[in-house]
Amino acid sequence: MTANAQNVDLKSGWHYRETKTTKWFPATVPGEIHTDLLKNKTIPDPFYRDNEKKVQWVEKKDWEYKTTFQVAASTLNKKNTELVFDGLDTYATVYLNDKLVLKADNMFRQWRVDVKKILKSGNNDLTIVFKSAQNVVDSLAKKDFPFVIPDNPRAYVRKAQYHFGWDWGPKLTTCGIWKTPRLEAYDEKTPEKPYVLDRKIELVQQPDSLGKTFYFRIDGKPVYMKGANYIPSDAFLSRMTKKEYEKVVSLAKDANMNMLRVWGGGIYEDDYFYDLCDKYGINVWQDFMFAGTMVPGDDAFFDNVKKEVQYQVKRLRHHKSIVLWCGNNEIDEAFKSWGWQKSMKMSKQDSTRLWKDYVRLFQDSIPKWVNQVDGKRPYISTSPLFHWSKAKSLTEADSHYWGTWWGLEDVEAVQNKTGRFVSEYGMQAMPTYSSIEKFTLPEDRYLYSDILQAHQKAGKGFMKLDSYLNRYFIDSTKIKKMNVEDYSYLTQCLHYYSLKNIIGIHRSKAPYNMGTVVWQLNDCWPVASWSVSDYYDRQPKAAWYAMKEAYRDDKTAEIDLTRPKDLKLEDPKITWKVQGNKVILKASKFAKYVNVSIKGYTGKWSDNYIDLKAGEEKTITFEGKITKPEVKVYSLFNVLGRY
Repeated sequence: MTANAQNVDLKSGWHYRETKTTKWFPATVPGEIHTDLLKNKTIPDPFYRDNEKKVQWVEKKDWEYKTTFQVAASTLNKKNTELVFDGLDTYATVYLNDKLVLKADNMFRQWRVDVKKILKSGNNDLTIVFKSAQNVVDSLAKKDFPFVIPDNPRAYVRKAQYHFGWDWGPKLTTCGIWKTPRLEAYDEKTPEKPYVLDRKIELVQQPDSLGKTFYFRIDGKPVYMKGANYIPSDAFLSRMTKKEYEKVVSLAKDANMNMLRVWGGGIYEDDYFYDLCDKYGINVWQDFMFAGTMVPGDDAFFDNVKKEVQYQVKRLRHHKSIVLWCGNNEIDEAFKSWGWQKSMKMSKQDSTRLWKDYVRLFQDSIPKWVNQVDGKRPYISTSPLFHWSKAKSLTEADSHYWGTWWGLEDVEAVQNKTGRFVSEYGMQAMPTYSSIEKFTLPEDRYLYSDILQAHQKAGKGFMKLDSYLNRYFIDSTKIKKMNVEDYSYLTQCLHYYSLKNIIGIHRSKAPYNMGTVVWQLNDCWPVASWSVSDYYDRQPKAAWYAMKEAYRDDKTAEIDLTRPKDLKLEDPKITWKVQGNKVILKASKFAKYVNVSIKGYTGKWSDNYIDLKAGEEKTITFEGKITKPEVKVYSLFNVLGRY
């Protein structure tokens, strides 16, 4: 901010059109092309049924935005007038009064343009043309051929990588003005506030008799981190309101977490996200925005990244919640362990060049750039350092343990495979049935339907889920006969069982293990995923209740590795009554995974998916008031008994 400055937000009067067409439509800023097309009823809801594939044409087009804004004489009298863009996604050409003033190519940078000589009193026309990011990266990759950067041409663009699709996310490669632009007029710049960090943050990596430690020491005290990975909470970022952020971050706070890892395939989050983490005492592990792909090595790319890194670190460094800067997600292990060299028939020369560029960016350049603007926080070049199949991943550095799920290992395997700091692991589950109802028609609601497949992005996702269900809950011959509601419930019980036990095992190994960070807290659209909450209303899934219990500090996390399949269950004949916002439950026989739902209620419960002892009465509560609640009570016996 500047002394005696005038700041004018340029939010209103925007219109958009596809380039080279004549008709303009009203646009919302901040926003993105898909949300504008949606509001103008030009495309169907991409989250509904299989509409995602029906809107793929959008990302192949170029789009143009325009507005007219007024400038007062007092503004023109200031010595300096700048147009400031905090978020242009991504390849944007900006014209002011028909003069080209800016070419932007990085969604994560702030762009400032001196426009004093171009502005005039009264009406000023601002136009921004967005090129298709998909077309641009495809042409950059083609230009480099036969040299290929493995995984995806998305490597070439400084844009949220999840926009190109992920194993939990849709392919909606959008563009637009995703943060509010403004005009800043001032006589002189206010000097920068000195940067003060009022706590001491250390990442301790010391050799010991078992390998090497990996833990956070804050103000001199070792802290055991209990948390989850955070991905962008919407495929369309402009939808994230303060209220929505509060919902998501309170999922972490209310589940007794003290860490969120901002994953490198998304965005550097909104300030409000970090404000909430500051307020709730949630430590943030902050990745830089690189995930699962090698990087270009040209000077222009490096220069672009340097400006991005320094702008973002300066923007965020005053947040005391941030405890770590991390170069990237999974690139180091990918290059060494994902078999790219073989599958892409990579020449020795290309392989060497890719690795050299990688080292230069993440081990030499970024730590230096960070240090120039924040010398007070630790930096690591990548997460994890070793693939989960390597012995060292269990004795040093942080680990992403995907032997469970990816490797189809039993949950019990974790007893012998707990690393020093497990920064990713998880189990998948279906969304809650009320969420499934939102994105399907009744005729879509059968197992493995095309529509359910469209909302399952993980490779062999249903096969893996069924493999675990068969081992832990129900014979595979019976799975195929299940209705979707029961199947969804059972996958959520599996998710609950897995996280309860894995967290319990991790915590029992402290201080050898000093962190357990589940993949993942949240979803960016309705999908079968590892998330402990649903996209719609951020409704907690079963596993969220397991985490909340397992992350308590006032008691030892429980481990119960009895497979539900091996329990001899009898009909628990559950009875319940509702009093105000309480549901009082009672079972005549032991009941497992008792799930209570109220039609239309998607908030948190004080507890859910609970076990009831024979004759025990248990009260759980919901938030707010509900007149004539329609209650449904599920238990494992009831569901398994149907098949």
